[in-house]
Amino acid sequence: MASSLLLQLEWKEFLMGQEEWSFLLEIVLRTFIMFLTIIIGLRILGKRGVKQLSLFELVVIIGLGSAAGDPMFYKEVGIASSVIVFMVIILLYTSVTYIIGKSKFFEKLLEGTSICLIEKGEFSIENFKKENLGSDEFFAELRLKGISHLGQIEKAIEEVSGEISVFYFEDQEVKFGLPIMPGSLENPLKSINSKGFYSCTFCGHTEEKDTGNAGRCCKCEKDKWVGASNMKRVT
Repeated sequence: MASSLLLQLEWKEFLMGQEEWSFLLEIVLRTFIMFLTIIIGLRILGKRGVKQLSLFELVVIIGLGSAAGDPMFYKEVGIASSVIVFMVIILLYTSVTYIIGKSKFFEKLLEGTSICLIEKGEFSIENFKKENLGSDEFFAELRLKGISHLGQIEKAIEEVSGEISVFYFEDQEVKFGLPIMPGSLENPLKSINSKGFYSCTFCGHTEEKDTGNAGRCCKCEKDKWVGASNMKRVT
């Protein structure tokens, strides 16, 4: 009997912690109230606050989520205090948004600026170094847009939201460029066996080469090359 009672108490603590079963109904009510509060808050923030998050807006959403989560299942956290947190966050958001609209300097300071990563089929090396982007991750994003090599790209820009905007060459203007398909960079060359166009694996600079020593890239001084591609983009 004692062991049965002990087992029941252990299961109760496992499921409910230090709270009583009656708190389950209160959790339902708390969650319902905070759910409505989140909906109202996001409606006030507007569509941009949900769809395309800048760093500042991401902080706001995380703050709202934290303020909403705790009172849902912590009895010691009051609903009123969380609603006040919501109101303060929304007030700060609207105030900062207003200041951003009035000051370009403050907007740049808080949200950053768009940055060009590829121009005329080659990496903008200095800009690319500033961004915390791995080449595999970046190439995957380009492939999702139907791109197989850099020669198809006139310009690629990383927006403040983190999304990549791509502007393409017309089909007749596509040039030889660095291939970005999986495995295309695995066997770089330092010696050219057949004349043709080759791309630097580091910066994407592309030039026609004769057989023999591939030499160093005139743009980045690296010495690893792969055969370039001039395939048209399939849409």
